[in-house]
Amino acid sequence: METMTCRERMLNAIDRRPVDLLPATVTPWPETVKRWTSEGHIQEGEDLVVHFDQDLRGGGWINCTADLDFEPVTLEEDADTILVLDGNGAKLRRHKRHSATPEHVDFSVKDLDAWETKIKPHLQGFDQRRINFEAYEKARRKTAEEERFFAWTGMGTFESVSRVSGHEYMLLGMATDPDWVLDMMMTYADMMIRHLEQLFSEKGTPDGLFFFEDLGFKNKPFMSPAMFEHIVMPSHQRLFDFAHSKGCKVLLHSCGFVEPLVPYLVDAGIDCLQAMEVKAGMDMPRLARQFGDRIAFFGNIDARALIANDRGWIDRELETKIPPVLEMGGGYILHSDHSEPPEVNYETIQYFLEKGRRMGV
Repeated sequence: METMTCRERMLNAIDRRPVDLLPATVTPWPETVKRWTSEGHIQEGEDLVVHFDQDLRGGGWINCTADLDFEPVTLEEDADTILVLDGNGAKLRRHKRHSATPEHVDFSVKDLDAWETKIKPHLQGFDQRRINFEAYEKARRKTAEEERFFAWTGMGTFESVSRVSGHEYMLLGMATDPDWVLDMMMTYADMMIRHLEQLFSEKGTPDGLFFFEDLGFKNKPFMSPAMFEHIVMPSHQRLFDFAHSKGCKVLLHSCGFVEPLVPYLVDAGIDCLQAMEVKAGMDMPRLARQFGDRIAFFGNIDARALIANDRGWIDRELETKIPPVLEMGGGYILHSDHSEPPEVNYETIQYFLEKGRRMGV
C-alpha cells in the first residue's frame, strides 16, 4: 500500500477502510511535557503534533461560560487550591500544583427559574468572543499544509450543562423536571451551532467535530438509557446532524462506562467513539462486535500500562485490543484510554506509538 497522508489515514480509519499505518495521537499532561522537556527529549514550546507526527490537530474551542462579562471572584485560596465563583454562577475549587478536575462546591442554578433568569438570556444570539477566530484559522491552515486531519474541538451539551448546574442538580432535574434539563441541552446545542455556522462560513470547515462528553463513572453511565434518549440525545442529534450537513465527521470522547448509551450515540450519528476507559469497564472488542460495522474506535489501551512503563503489559493491551477490531473490518485510531500523566516515560510513549502504529499494516 502506498504511503498515506495523515489526513487520508484518519479518514480511512473513521470510514473503516484500510490504512498503511494506524493513525495515532497522544495527549500528555502539562506536567508530563515539563518533565520530558527537563530531560531533553523535547524542546521548550515544541509543537507536539509535529514532534510525535500525530495524525490529528484540533482547534476552535467555544467558550461556553454564560456571562462573558463576569469577572471571576476568588472566594478562598491556600497554597494548594483556589475556590472561584465564575460566570456560570458555579463555585469550583481548583488545584494549583497539578492538573485535575475541579471540585464542584456549589451552583447558583438548581432549578428552572434560576436557569431562565441567570443563564439562558446570556446564551441567545451571537458573541464572537466565544471563539478565537484567528487562532482557529491559523490552526486550520497549518494543519492543511501538513496534510493532517483537522478537528474543531469543544464540549458537548452534557458537559456544558454540568458547568452550570453541576452533575448533582442536573441529574436530579432529569428525574424531577426533565423538560428543564432538555431545555438546557437544546439551548446549548443551538448556541454552539450559531457560532460554528459563523466560524465555518468565515474561516473554513474542518474535517471533523470532536465533542468532549464525560457521560459515565465506573461501571455505570450517569443516567439511565431512557433518560439519555429523551433528554440528552435530542441535543446530540441536532449537533451531529449539523456536523454531517457540513461534510464533517463526528468524534465523541467520553470517560466512564457508557456502553449502555452507545446504541443511542450511534443512532444520533457519531462516526467514532474515543477514550473507552478500561478501568471503568469499557471493552473495545466487545463494542466492536456490536457496532464495528457502523462506527470506528479511538483509544481503549489501558493508560495504567503506560504509567507502569511496562512494555509487556503494553504489548498485551495492543495485541488483545486492536486485531479483533481490524479483523472485523472496523476502524481504529491509536491512543490510550486517558491522557498521559508525568509517570509515563518518554521512551514508553515512543515504544507505544511505534509498535501500535505498525499493527495497522
